[in-house]
Amino acid sequence: MFTPTPEPHPIDLIIKARWIIPVVPENRVLENCAIAIDKGRILALVPSDEAGRRFTAAETINLGSHVLIPGLVNAHGHAAMSLLRGYADDQPLHTWLNDHIWPTESRWVGEEFVRDGTQLAMAEMIKTGTTCFADMYFYPEQAAQVCLDAKMRSQISFPIFDFATSWGLGADDYFAKGLNLHDSLRATDLVNIAFGPHAPYTVSDAPLQKIAVLAQEMDMPVQIHLHETAFEVEDSLNKFGKRPTQRLMELGLLSPLTQCVHMTQITDVDIVLLQQTGAHVVHCPESNLKLASGFCPVDKLLKAGINVALGTDGAASNNDLDLFSELKTAALLAKAVAGDAAALDAHTALRMATLNGAKALGMEEKIGSLETGKFADITAIDLSGLGTQPLYNPASQLVYTHSGQGVTHVWVQGKALLLNRQLQTLDEREILGKANWWRKQIATH
Repeated sequence: MFTPTPEPHPIDLIIKARWIIPVVPENRVLENCAIAIDKGRILALVPSDEAGRRFTAAETINLGSHVLIPGLVNAHGHAAMSLLRGYADDQPLHTWLNDHIWPTESRWVGEEFVRDGTQLAMAEMIKTGTTCFADMYFYPEQAAQVCLDAKMRSQISFPIFDFATSWGLGADDYFAKGLNLHDSLRATDLVNIAFGPHAPYTVSDAPLQKIAVLAQEMDMPVQIHLHETAFEVEDSLNKFGKRPTQRLMELGLLSPLTQCVHMTQITDVDIVLLQQTGAHVVHCPESNLKLASGFCPVDKLLKAGINVALGTDGAASNNDLDLFSELKTAALLAKAVAGDAAALDAHTALRMATLNGAKALGMEEKIGSLETGKFADITAIDLSGLGTQPLYNPASQLVYTHSGQGVTHVWVQGKALLLNRQLQTLDEREILGKANWWRKQIATH
């Protein structure tokens, strides 16, 4: 009996590559395979020669010397602070904040500053492989709109302090504005709104308790700087008689919705609290090193079953937003802190920057791995350069070489944000011009 060959299924896009690291399943490198994409989602991962038989695509891209990975997830930063890159270097955290950053922000930060600074940050992140970032800064409605315009995925945390800033008069005002922003963006898949209490030392018990209740009721994430320095922990012990993690746990703020940023000062008691509550840790190694804040025990946390994601922090304290650079630093630092060269291997490091980040942000069902049904948020890196040769292990080359320089293509929901190293949804020349304008204003006043 004759069985007719089925007609190829029409789809939007096929991307063929020399290697694919899907992250799920773990520790897997696929060779000479393709990703089939339609309506913004991944339909299949198949051998390249099979892709043409199964699908007829409106566009096919052949990347014969590239590796495809899930788009990187930068789980913590202050995007608009890119306009303060290098402004106040080589200062300890509290001097940096109190004597330099906060006074400058009080003078200059407004809607235009946030809009221009966020665009600068996004352009840098896209060109180095990031497809999703978490932002915590003033005027979050401006950052959210820039993300929507550029078709980039984000979690935007609206800031909450006890005191007034340029964006709000106090806690009640921050809540009102932030929740209104959340309601206005319910319909989009690209921008997710979260609570952003700055830190335990800038937010009192009542607002933290309110956040804990609302977060559970609304299923909204919470991102907070936590255990960033030894001074923060000592200050909490003096004022409250307890460590910050213990205080937050008692207030109901530690939960699977909570993203604890930095966590450089950790005891076994803190680790138990993280295990019991399901809270996530966002590791920012380069910022922590630059500000001499301390060392997050990443290997110990991972072995304890705690989800650890990766963030760059802001460019004012890093000074770049290249998550591949952060990956390398995280992997090397984890080995030194653990005293174990096998700690945080290449595949685990990649998972921190992709699926672990997605999980921390509550997006693991949508992004973070190259699996059927997930959004096609994908980064392509060219591994043909001198600095990656000879190539024995693509995962190791991605983590231990300067891979951000090799990023050539980036897609979010199947839409190209970067093609052949050229930005598609942002105007690089205009962004550079605005950055230079801000430099002149800030430097001369």
